[in-house]
Amino acid sequence: MKRTAKDIIESSRMISRRALVIGAAQMGIVGALGLRLRSMQVEQADQYRLLAEENRINMRLLPPARGVIFDRNGIAIAENEQNYRVVMVREDAGDVGEVLARLTEIVDIDPADLTRAMEEMQRRSPFVPVTIAERLSWEDVARINLNTPALPGISAEVGLSRVYPWGADVAHVVGYVGPVSDYDLSRIDDQDPLLQIPKFQIGKNGAENKLEHALRGSAGTRRIEVNAVGRVMRELDRQEGIPGKDVQLTIDSRLQSYVQARLDGESAAAVLIDLEHGDLRAIASAPAFDPNLFVRGISVRDWTDLNQNKYRPLAAKAVQGTYPPGSTFKMMTALAALEDGVISPEDTVYCPGYTDVSGIRFHCWKRGGHGNINLHESLKQSCDCYYYEIAQRVGIDKMAAMSRKFGLGVRHDLPLSAVAEGLAPDRNWKSSVRGENWRIGDTVNASIGQGYVLTSPLQLAVMTARIATGREITPRLVRLIDGVAQPSGMGESLGLNENLMRRIRASMDDVCNDRRGTAYGSRILKEEYKMAGKTGTSQVRRITPEERAAGVTRNEDLPWERRDHALFVSFAPFDKPRYALSVVVEHGGGGSAAAAPIARDIMLQALYGGPPPLDAYPAAVRERIAAQQERINARIPPGSKGLGRA
Repeated sequence: MKRTAKDIIESSRMISRRALVIGAAQMGIVGALGLRLRSMQVEQADQYRLLAEENRINMRLLPPARGVIFDRNGIAIAENEQNYRVVMVREDAGDVGEVLARLTEIVDIDPADLTRAMEEMQRRSPFVPVTIAERLSWEDVARINLNTPALPGISAEVGLSRVYPWGADVAHVVGYVGPVSDYDLSRIDDQDPLLQIPKFQIGKNGAENKLEHALRGSAGTRRIEVNAVGRVMRELDRQEGIPGKDVQLTIDSRLQSYVQARLDGESAAAVLIDLEHGDLRAIASAPAFDPNLFVRGISVRDWTDLNQNKYRPLAAKAVQGTYPPGSTFKMMTALAALEDGVISPEDTVYCPGYTDVSGIRFHCWKRGGHGNINLHESLKQSCDCYYYEIAQRVGIDKMAAMSRKFGLGVRHDLPLSAVAEGLAPDRNWKSSVRGENWRIGDTVNASIGQGYVLTSPLQLAVMTARIATGREITPRLVRLIDGVAQPSGMGESLGLNENLMRRIRASMDDVCNDRRGTAYGSRILKEEYKMAGKTGTSQVRRITPEERAAGVTRNEDLPWERRDHALFVSFAPFDKPRYALSVVVEHGGGGSAAAAPIARDIMLQALYGGPPPLDAYPAAVRERIAAQQERINARIPPGSKGLGRA
């Protein structure tokens, strides 16, 4: 059908309108896209730029340098050393097994380390670096860096690892660090992201553990650029963390080393306190262990040797061990009775060699007895019957209260592991803990430091320090944290009768310096350094009436575990006390024979600031002491001979 001109004109008009509508719609769409592009490119440019950066930039934590631990003279006893290691990021590696196989072709890696690393990677997030091996040589690091293109996800790093240059000599004081374990994470409430870094080291024991938050520091960050497959291309930015705070302890590492050497061959402990501020100059437990073994990963063999050793080298006996104090406790019984007024220093007690109490015979160490004896002679000769009698007069509750006043049965607040509280028992304790009534025989036993009484070498040193000064001296181990002085342990007056305290000190003087004193053989000859002390011997077995009638078996004839503990406490110089000291030798026998000579040697070493002259010793022992000094000097680490004064 032929279209008319009118139809053609009408059709053109309709097409023009449609074109206009479509064009307008297209222009609207283009305009909207333009506005959206403008918004994205101009108004939201920073946001999308950040998203793009995050797609190709990773952030990683940088562990801070751990604070250094120094002794009182500024000698480092726990410091950091460089440690080359190789790490893997699982999400960047692709086929982990294949990459590790290539790595082992380049450097030698212990198969056990590979197995451990694989297990750790399964537990950790895929973006967390996991240490494959550490303590690599520089040559190993160079080979790894040279082969980086073939080792996706693998990188060599240099970090810091803890080292203890004084080894076993400071092990029980400083402790050691080790990698964070799942057990650590389960028992501590700490949200620090550093703890999520594999192989990050934290304090496990001793001062390293108790001062962890001060020593740890804060994490730094590292910004790295990675390519499409996650390989590190370059480091864009690094912000170092805040190093841990340096800590200065009160111990003298060189004196500590001497004490440790002097205890060599014994299962023993010694604690030396400076009486000016309560500073602990030496805290030694023997035998000891090398804390570096734990930092580097202790072997099964080394762990078994330490753990199964009957002399317990892992135990910090100086603060953890508790022992019946034996006759070193007699000063507490005497002071309780004197302060209560139930006796005077001149009152005498008759000692026939035993005391009968409620049908039970309690024996004095001297079978024939001491006869009539007063306070002074009872301490000098260590008569037991004197204390059996006065303890019944004063009672256990006042004895326990006096003991606590002198630091026994009290847990002293030190940054060390498992500091023992000990036990100064009284009626309430036995009733609440044992569900039994206190008996008079318990009091008699306690009067000479047996029965339920338990003390640590630290507590005995504190007791002696308070006797020597009349002040409530508190032991102090930390001298400075980040240069800030810590509170002094000088203490206030105990508030006791000073005349009675002088009587106790004078008796302790004669223990060492009177021919009839129990420690006369371990006296110091130099008048200006004269030492006062008290011997102690604590039984670990019951002597039966049959054995006593036949003759008590000598310690040297018994198995080691059944021998008596040997104890000695002392202070010096007598006229102007500077140090208080306690020594405990496990199963050492008599305190006068085993513990007192050790204490005398340690005290002289501290007083002289180094090896003392031989004429400070009794003539009979000088040849032995000369050989001993030569042996100990050979054992002390290089650079530490000739102990200097602090």
